[in-house]
Amino acid sequence: MTFTPTKTLADQVRADFPILNQEVNGKPLIYLDNAATSQKPLLVLNRLRDYYEQYNANVHRGAHTLSAKATDAYEATRDKVAKFINAASRQEIVYTRNASEAINLVAYSWGMSNLQPGDEIILSVMEHHSNIVPWQLVAQKTGAVLKFVELTPEETFDLEQFKTLLSEKTKLVSTVHVSNTLGCINPVQEICALAHEYGAKVLIDACQSVPHMPVDVQEIDCDWLVASGHKMCAPTGIGFLYGKLNLLESMPPFFGGGEMIAEVFLDHSTYAELPHKFEAGTPAIGEAIALGAAVDYLSSIGMDKIHAYEAELTAYLFEQLLQIPEIRIYGPKPDADGEGRAALAAFTAGEVHANDLSTLLDQEGVAIRSGHHCTQPLHRFLGLPATARASLSFYNTREEIDVFIKALKETLEFFGGLFG
Repeated sequence: MTFTPTKTLADQVRADFPILNQEVNGKPLIYLDNAATSQKPLLVLNRLRDYYEQYNANVHRGAHTLSAKATDAYEATRDKVAKFINAASRQEIVYTRNASEAINLVAYSWGMSNLQPGDEIILSVMEHHSNIVPWQLVAQKTGAVLKFVELTPEETFDLEQFKTLLSEKTKLVSTVHVSNTLGCINPVQEICALAHEYGAKVLIDACQSVPHMPVDVQEIDCDWLVASGHKMCAPTGIGFLYGKLNLLESMPPFFGGGEMIAEVFLDHSTYAELPHKFEAGTPAIGEAIALGAAVDYLSSIGMDKIHAYEAELTAYLFEQLLQIPEIRIYGPKPDADGEGRAALAAFTAGEVHANDLSTLLDQEGVAIRSGHHCTQPLHRFLGLPATARASLSFYNTREEIDVFIKALKETLEFFGGLFG
């Protein structure tokens, strides 16, 4: 793929996303719900179809041609993901159904084996439910204690408070890289360094960072990192866990069954080498192969280019939203170049409920999110029942933001006339 500097990134890639050319409720689709899931380019859709049409077979289990071809494509994705996040070894990449399963894998395999009564787990109030509930369950079973980092006045991760929570009792820190509600980019490299001084392990939820910016696990020095394919132009049902090799080697299997074994006897079993020890049963083969296509696609553009273009969109989105008096955006403001936060805005609009906003915007073809975005504790912390959220990707345009802003203003005028 070649790119022309005189055209915006979105202009050059939109033809790759057929869904963006359709209409919704008789209006051109304006898709601004990318933090929930991304759209899929033709390269990914075709790679998935090719697997089922041309070489559908199980992996690792057959000597015939189709199985060998499927296995090669399936394992090639592991190499691509390892390179994409700069893992030290392909054995450090474990396929999962999604990031939630990856977090549960760590929670039950490592957490249940290593946490004792009185040990402390540090999370933050901005975490997705998937990075809270598993640790609640493990804490209940092990006697470990959960502690939570709160927010700065700018509604970012309170690093100074985090430092006061760290102690010799801290065994794990698990935090999001980019908040799906506040849009803040957390200082994960510093968080890891501080936690490691106390011998604690660190898990990073990178669902909102891996699709939007370069991520280097060796530079961050996290112990584990999780991501979901469906947020990075891949299909649903596929995600991955990165873990440092020595840690993964020390962890017992999470699921038992086929594929994750070396030998099975009636009274015991031995387990396969990494990463297969954690990949029980027939996997999501086509989805994993399509994840490789998504990595190919993002890499062909360049994550630096994606991040830079999305920063431009962020600056423009905030500039337009902040001109509407009723709007209150949560999280830090971007700088003049759109840097300093993710390309999303969770907001409230006076007394108008987020669900009402979303419903009326949908009638204009504009798809945004409303609700708690799987961050109920954060919304309670902020004293909010819900927020509306517009989240961008590299295939969005300024013109789409203009349509969204126009529709938002008209919606607020409607409610103003209704209740004014």
